[in-house]
Amino acid sequence: MRRVLLIAEAANPEWVSVPLIGWSLARALAELADVHVVTQVRNRAAFLRAGMVEGEDFTAIDSEAVARPLWALGKVLRMGEGKGWTALQAVSAAAYPAFERRVWRRFGGEIGRGEWDIVHRITPLSPTIPSPIAAKCAAAGVPFVLGPLNGGVPWPRAFRAEMRAEREYLAPLRAAYKALPGRRATLRAAAAILAGSRHTAGEIPAAFRDKVLWLPENAIDPARFSRLAEHAPGPLRIAFVGRMVPYKGPDMLIEAARPLLEEGRATLEMIGDGPMLERLRARPAPGLTFHGWLAHEQVQDVLARATLMALPSVREFGGGVVLEAMALGVPPLVVDYAGPGELVGEGLGFKVPLGERAGIVRALRAELERLADAPALLAETGARARAHVRAHFTWAAKARQIARVHDWVCDGGPRPPLPIGSASG
Repeated sequence: MRRVLLIAEAANPEWVSVPLIGWSLARALAELADVHVVTQVRNRAAFLRAGMVEGEDFTAIDSEAVARPLWALGKVLRMGEGKGWTALQAVSAAAYPAFERRVWRRFGGEIGRGEWDIVHRITPLSPTIPSPIAAKCAAAGVPFVLGPLNGGVPWPRAFRAEMRAEREYLAPLRAAYKALPGRRATLRAAAAILAGSRHTAGEIPAAFRDKVLWLPENAIDPARFSRLAEHAPGPLRIAFVGRMVPYKGPDMLIEAARPLLEEGRATLEMIGDGPMLERLRARPAPGLTFHGWLAHEQVQDVLARATLMALPSVREFGGGVVLEAMALGVPPLVVDYAGPGELVGEGLGFKVPLGERAGIVRALRAELERLADAPALLAETGARARAHVRAHFTWAAKARQIARVHDWVCDGGPRPPLPIGSASG
């Protein structure tokens, strides 16, 4: 069995977003290889609670002396909870090298002696953070795999006000990361680079494109999303899941759906919390329900009652909730931009073009009107979406896809035909 040293600075079964991706990928890969996870010490307690054995299953690296003060600085620079992601990422990039230097201090000797067949860094996901040990692994003759990498999707010009509302003042300067020391050295040393989106793949310099493979980073746990959508007769039942912030488009969805709500031809259930929630609640409509924040199992219960999941986000890197809805047999309606647009392939859901706000609202309204009169289409699309996700977008399927990359860089042979389960099939 192949011995894999898996670097997952962010990996935690009790958190969401990137830490949950790191944890889920690590656990799925452990079913296929002899995996040892290297993570940051803040995740240690959660690993132990999950039954992991320290020293055998994982190693916790303590880089808090550097990470803690920089994280505190990042919270200040964000100017608000859940905002200023670019500023936070810049601070994370400054803190990360200390973590990898400690990883090398602990495992460099073993890597140099060939005790590991492959070193794979799965988190951080950001393409802006180079790896100080990639070149050292390559020099030792041990393949280094990077990714999946994702992030940095440009803000649409028509939504610059939303960008400012998110305190994303540094976003226009993000491209400066391409000149950071160590970036080209990392890409040059990597045996394979997994890109979670077409945008990220396109940011990799042409000199390294031959080792870039497109592989969306999100997947679902079938045990957590096990319900089957009802698709019972009646009005169009729409669900929204996401933060109540401008770029997610909850206000655009409500505006688009309002005529159908007032006519009794649709219901709309809004799941999520955020700064827009109270303002949205101030304009009620028949059949419009706000649930606020819900736990994962409760989200599944609400989603399974829906016949359509609508996410008109104008800046989404991954779109995990799109896969979660599809896993239940609920077809998604998304703006055709970035992550969601790539996940929703032909016959798996519905898309409206990116444009200015008024244009998106008009397109959403037209699509909702059409789908309100097409219950059979919704059920058929939901069934195809469910089958597609369960075939290609479980964590176990994702691990098998990554294992093919490991085989490629370790054993040679033809380049894996990834993506498996992309928007194009």
